[in-house]
Amino acid sequence: MTPTATGSAVPERWTPGVLEALSGNDGRLVHVILIATKPDIIKQAPLHPELVGRGELVVVCHTGQHYDDNYSGGMLEEFGLPVDVHLGIDGTLSGKVAQMVDRFGRVIDTLRGLGLTPLPYIHGDTLTSMAIGVASYLNAVACVHVEAGIRTITPRAEVLEGWLAAFRSGAFDWSSYAAAHRDPDTYERGSREPFPEQFNTRVSDAGSGFHAAPVELDRGFLLDEGFPADTVEVTGNTVVDATRAADADADAVTIFETYPQLRGGRFVRICIHRRENTEDATRFGVLFDAMESLVRAGREVLFIRLFGTDAALERFGLTARLAALEAEFPETFISSPVWKNYRDVVAAMRECAVVATDSGSMQEEMNILGIPCVTLRFGSDRGETLLAGGNVLAPPVDAAFVARVIELAMEHPELGEVPPLYGEHVSRRIVDGVLARAVPGAGLFRAEEARLSL
Repeated sequence: MTPTATGSAVPERWTPGVLEALSGNDGRLVHVILIATKPDIIKQAPLHPELVGRGELVVVCHTGQHYDDNYSGGMLEEFGLPVDVHLGIDGTLSGKVAQMVDRFGRVIDTLRGLGLTPLPYIHGDTLTSMAIGVASYLNAVACVHVEAGIRTITPRAEVLEGWLAAFRSGAFDWSSYAAAHRDPDTYERGSREPFPEQFNTRVSDAGSGFHAAPVELDRGFLLDEGFPADTVEVTGNTVVDATRAADADADAVTIFETYPQLRGGRFVRICIHRRENTEDATRFGVLFDAMESLVRAGREVLFIRLFGTDAALERFGLTARLAALEAEFPETFISSPVWKNYRDVVAAMRECAVVATDSGSMQEEMNILGIPCVTLRFGSDRGETLLAGGNVLAPPVDAAFVARVIELAMEHPELGEVPPLYGEHVSRRIVDGVLARAVPGAGLFRAEEARLSL
């Protein structure tokens, strides 16, 4: 534990020997990689060997947002990622934010006390990314925002109404439906979903001095919002590096020993975990009904449950129906808690016919793996996948409509054949961008005269 100015103990925990190893490096940058959730670990992990391999000082800080072995510990072990300081947060969303702002502020003070310039790397749209961005900015520290600029695009109301009306009248046509997803005029901006992730990513961008935008679409969003062009760079997405690493570790895959029936490319992988879906009885009921209808129609389904999923099943009285499906269709319906090893996740997804998800990262992963994707939301914060033709929406308003879109996606494997969107060797490109901009003493935080080059 670290003492405060008044001498009381606080919960952030430094791994023994880390601070001693950092001492004696007065004047250097220290790259602080923030991790907190499963996607954070997957996408931040590739930065660690890239920075260490260049001889940079690196600290890994785990906030504690995800703590279960299936969400955190297993991933840390798989990626060989050490944790140098743990913030140990808990409680409500607002309580966690307050703890992170306070405790990471003390981490900054500790590093500055060693004569170092802290340079935090925050990821995407997580609660941790937002809170660490706030803590950093309040201490005149600008972050590196990995996966910057992700903004939701949503089909206009009249477009959504037209799709549903065509389906209900029997005039639904896949070709026009898929084509509409590729048309930029289909969409509008301004959605607050996913909640609270759209808020988180916007605050994260505001607290950053280098914006690593995954694709040109994200760069355009940031420039439209007034971020300086010289802080924004299209780097690709580090999920590419993580997925390649998981593929290279194929010999360690064990999931097919547990579920041999997953082999063969027949399964639909379904996951539902977004708050706007799991905390709304209507939305969650629509998606559960759609899944159940697919199973009863003879489709093979892999249902991956997260904490929010299980809570929704209990809250909305669906646990008995789930158990009945498991008992009635033991070979064609797999219901499982989330798996702890990313290599197992990637290997199983490669064997799926289609992935239906409300996840953001999985929309990216499907592009990398060449798997058709159906997004179980009204819009997408990975709009590039819609515009490229590798992803379609199935908004949770009509169970029959959702099920039919998933079935049609299975019948159109060309959804998985769009070009790769997220680059290669992305961690290298991000670190190149950071080192070209950061300076000891200030890091990426710029005074106005520096911004104006005066």
